[in-house]
Amino acid sequence: MKAKFGPGGNSESFYADGKKHSYEAPLWVKENGLDAYEYEAGNGVRGSEVSFRRVGDAAREAGILMSLHAPYYISISGVEEEKRLKSIDYIKQSLDAARWLGADIIVIHTGSAAKIARSDAMCLAADTLSRALEAFEGTVYGDSSIRLGLETMGKKNQLGTLDEVIELCRIDPRLVPVVDFGHMNAMGTGGIFPDVDAYRRVFDRIGDALGDNVADGLHCHFSKIEYTSAGEKRHLTFSDTVYGPEFYPLAEAIVRDGLSPRIICESDGTMAEDALEMKNTVKSLV
Repeated sequence: MKAKFGPGGNSESFYADGKKHSYEAPLWVKENGLDAYEYEAGNGVRGSEVSFRRVGDAAREAGILMSLHAPYYISISGVEEEKRLKSIDYIKQSLDAARWLGADIIVIHTGSAAKIARSDAMCLAADTLSRALEAFEGTVYGDSSIRLGLETMGKKNQLGTLDEVIELCRIDPRLVPVVDFGHMNAMGTGGIFPDVDAYRRVFDRIGDALGDNVADGLHCHFSKIEYTSAGEKRHLTFSDTVYGPEFYPLAEAIVRDGLSPRIICESDGTMAEDALEMKNTVKSLV
């Protein structure tokens, strides 16, 4: 099976099994039937090179694909230039950690669009990314094997619709979309993924704009998310029957079109269990 699945961070069951350290996660993920692990650095890139390398070594030994979620406070569209350009330093810190982890992608939030027009926020974001890429050129941060993933967001006052992410990714091939289907569903206040064709259109849109290779190997997030009229409220588990999106139609799209996404589950505490449910759903259709 070409699609790969794993948790974003450590599930409650990881700790219930007596595990305490992230370097224990890759083997635990493998033993639980999964293929990938996203290191969560949302609250900041904390830890030494030695500690990150220990996780990376464990991942290589277990054959687990690694990614890293960059700090949530990165805002490449911020209106205060000093703070906005500070995001470049945070991206550098994330790239350092990614190299030590052996991760091939970092996931970046694009920032706010609350106080200015979305078109102005897009200009600021494009400027930040262009400056970052220029600063990285010819340095260790210019390693093109680590992609910069721009995530689709879940709140209406945030920058990061699918079209906005795609437009920013046109700046440079190293920039790629990270599609969070739960965020997209919450942004649209539900019901935007009723069937297999709705999911297929996301891959088609990315393929048409950025190339089939980008769409086929898409890095994704998936969870059910409670939402309000403003968008995302909180992450849920697969046991929820009120909010979506449902995974089965996405599994159909993956199998029907022979896609190879890596899907990171961000359920509330049950990331590994729900990731395995997704993997088993796809396997049942192959």
